[in-house]
Amino acid sequence: MKILVIADKESEYFWDYFHKSKLEGIDLIISCGDLDPDYLSFLVTMSSVPVLYVHGNHDGKYEKFPPEGCVCIDDQIYVYKGVRILGLGGSMRYSPGTYQYTEWQMRGRVAKLWFQLFKRHGFDILVTHAPAYQLNDGRDLPHQGFQVFRTLIEKYKPKFFLHGHVHLSYGRNFKRYDKYQDTHVINAYERCVFEFEAENPKSSMVAP
Repeated sequence: MKILVIADKESEYFWDYFHKSKLEGIDLIISCGDLDPDYLSFLVTMSSVPVLYVHGNHDGKYEKFPPEGCVCIDDQIYVYKGVRILGLGGSMRYSPGTYQYTEWQMRGRVAKLWFQLFKRHGFDILVTHAPAYQLNDGRDLPHQGFQVFRTLIEKYKPKFFLHGHVHLSYGRNFKRYDKYQDTHVINAYERCVFEFEAENPKSSMVAP
């Protein structure tokens, strides 16, 4: 399964210079947040494949103008072609605003997922907006990751952890790809394509 992941910045490659050939072979599109809802609606219309998304900390507009034709996977396990995908959007709370959470609030969201996790026997892909704590995150509060994400990875050992929020343009310390234990970590900033079944996903990745 070939998956396109996007986050934080609308890609000119798709939106300004679109051609249907650019999405050929894509089986699924996943947004890790902080994107214009019209951009997601555009992609689902042009691709004819599902577009899944979680909320970023700047996605308050989604409450009135959600992306049309797309599926919000926040706080649920969405199964697509047998792949179990868990969504947990939002960032660390650093100011009054929508889709910002303290560590304890995020832990509370995870605790409410116990039945889904039990029923689905875990998950294969963790999709978030914020990174995990001390795993490609920032040391400032707005870009600090959640410890509970590391706990989920350590317990359920998903194949992939996809996140956004930490822009690659911030500096060389922020990686497109990393690995934590047996989980492949991908920063979805702007756009990146990878093969779910690849033995070495890093070698299969296509990014700007």
